[in-house]
Amino acid sequence: MGAGISAGFATETLLSTSSPSLNDVPESCVSSIFMHLDPPEICKLALLNKTFRGASSADFLWETKLPSNYKYLVKKVLNESPQKLTKKEIYARLSQPNRFDNATKEIWLDKRSGKVCMSISAKSMKITGIDDRRYWNQIATEESRFHSVAYLQQTWWCEAIGELEFEFPQGTYSLFFRLQLGKASKRFGRRICNLEQVHGWDVKPVRFQLSTSNGQKAVSECCLYDPGNWVLYHVGDFAVENDQTSTKIKFSMMQIDCTHTKGGLCIDSVLIYPSEFKERLKKRVHTIS
Repeated sequence: MGAGISAGFATETLLSTSSPSLNDVPESCVSSIFMHLDPPEICKLALLNKTFRGASSADFLWETKLPSNYKYLVKKVLNESPQKLTKKEIYARLSQPNRFDNATKEIWLDKRSGKVCMSISAKSMKITGIDDRRYWNQIATEESRFHSVAYLQQTWWCEAIGELEFEFPQGTYSLFFRLQLGKASKRFGRRICNLEQVHGWDVKPVRFQLSTSNGQKAVSECCLYDPGNWVLYHVGDFAVENDQTSTKIKFSMMQIDCTHTKGGLCIDSVLIYPSEFKERLKKRVHTIS
């Protein structure tokens, strides 16, 4: 009887130890399955076991998640050689905000889609009268990616012009000005916005313009609105067909009607997002015609 029990126990042990588990699935197969998931999902599954963790680091997996011009981004933004980094490292580092061009521009990959997004500081723009403290000031604020904004007290002529040359991945992109009427600050831990100097923006519209080196153009006009809140004003869209060629972009906003003064405006930045993100941003975007 004892021998029978021992034999039965041995058989049961043999069956239990030989049962297949997730650890028995080849890493290459798991990596191939991971190709159909987005990066946050891959990172969560990598915590399950050793096999999934190893599969989540495969170069061929992360290369499918990176933008087509990732080598250019690594050299331009990270200032490193793509050959010295794993594809997973490249994705992780590019997914974080990275400054370039004397810290006046910031670029990052959307963590879920791997699409390129960019912010361009007001400090990189040519703003008429920016050095005259009677009209403009640079204000420190936590509400900007760049921790400061250009604040207009009062002027007759408001004009801000910017340029960018960059190799974007193929796709369609939307350009926005991020503006606010009023000067925000904190008092006793609460956000307040001083609107005393806000005037003149409802008299005549602001003219926004966008043009590219391959002939694409967009022009729109709008009176600024919603004092005390940041608004993304959609200037226009542009398409990139060749990600091996730099796209030169010029953009501007102006209100140069000298029949009245205008003031109380904060210029934070210009944002460039993939056009499919407009639905995601719609609560902050004002589409202008």
